[in-house]
Amino acid sequence: MTEPYSHSILPPGIRSRIVEGINGLRMHVLESGYEAGDRPCALLLHGFPELAYSWRKVMPALAAAGYHVVAPDQRGYGRTTGWDGDYDGDIASFRFLNLVRDTLALVSALGYRDVAAVVGHDFGATVATYCALARPDVFRAMTLMSAPFSGPPALPFDTADELSHTTTTIPDIHAELAALSRPRKHYQWYYSTRDADTDMRYCPQGLHDFLRAYYHYKSADWAGNNPQPLETWAATELAKMPTYYIMDLKENMAESVAPAMPSSVEIANCTWLTEDELNVYSSEFERTGFQGGLNWYRCRTTEDHSAELKLYSRATIDVPSWFIGGASDWGIRQSPGGLEKMQNEACTDMRGCHLIDGAGHWVQQEQPEVVSELLLSFLHELD
Repeated sequence: MTEPYSHSILPPGIRSRIVEGINGLRMHVLESGYEAGDRPCALLLHGFPELAYSWRKVMPALAAAGYHVVAPDQRGYGRTTGWDGDYDGDIASFRFLNLVRDTLALVSALGYRDVAAVVGHDFGATVATYCALARPDVFRAMTLMSAPFSGPPALPFDTADELSHTTTTIPDIHAELAALSRPRKHYQWYYSTRDADTDMRYCPQGLHDFLRAYYHYKSADWAGNNPQPLETWAATELAKMPTYYIMDLKENMAESVAPAMPSSVEIANCTWLTEDELNVYSSEFERTGFQGGLNWYRCRTTEDHSAELKLYSRATIDVPSWFIGGASDWGIRQSPGGLEKMQNEACTDMRGCHLIDGAGHWVQQEQPEVVSELLLSFLHELD
């Protein structure tokens, strides 16, 4: 049975504890500003391959401003238990609406009827969006980080009178990527394969060095990150992205990131992710593997598990919304037009969209002071 972190792992003012009975989970959470019982709650949701620990540099500033800050290890991650980590196991429990249910159950268990804001980074942003769509009465404001929301999946529209023989041809993006002169594949579908967990967990360079290269490659520290808008969802456009998103066809993720392994000098100078901090991630993923987090990708890429999101087809997020990303993050551009659609259509009360210099994908770790200031600016605007 997993136990909370020791105090030596965490910055001052943050505690680690286990909350029982959260939609079948024993949920590990980090908390700051927990001393007073009447504070508004700010809920922080991590992405892949991360942990609640990813918020350690933002939590104290929010707590100092008067919030009870809560960051859980989400289903499939870290010291939260009760989830099935077998590839052939209970993948349905990782559906996004069940992840929303996890989040709602945690809020309720902590004694809150609503939260001041839900903040989601990377895949945590997807959970945050469906929290805001499904229960805007509980999740009264939303901040997305690094992953824009362009809207729920659409239902076919105005098709009742089409002739039965009429068909719509959907381009096979995977065949198009594989047919490029430099054959490629999309990382989300690679992450949905049976081999992905083993490829990363037991890679030749070791899991710790794999994570070091992966985090470096997607950060502002890697000079090749210069994201530009993509015109269309076409292979030739997608192939403009680095190989952590559009991989070489015959390489796995550990092989893809290995050439980006930083030097010993670069590692020593990486103040946003020291070796001691990286050890927290590597020790947790060595213990749990990656399959729990990878099951989120399987639910996204499999129609059987993503179809229920069409319940929200054409729905908009109407709570006050905010977006924060790194200026060096390809994640904000990987879905062509997604950033613009989020601002102009999907979120009807978008209060601000901020791209931070000196940050890549891990924006709340790379530039925590700026992220904290922006989050507090948004939260104070809501008061």
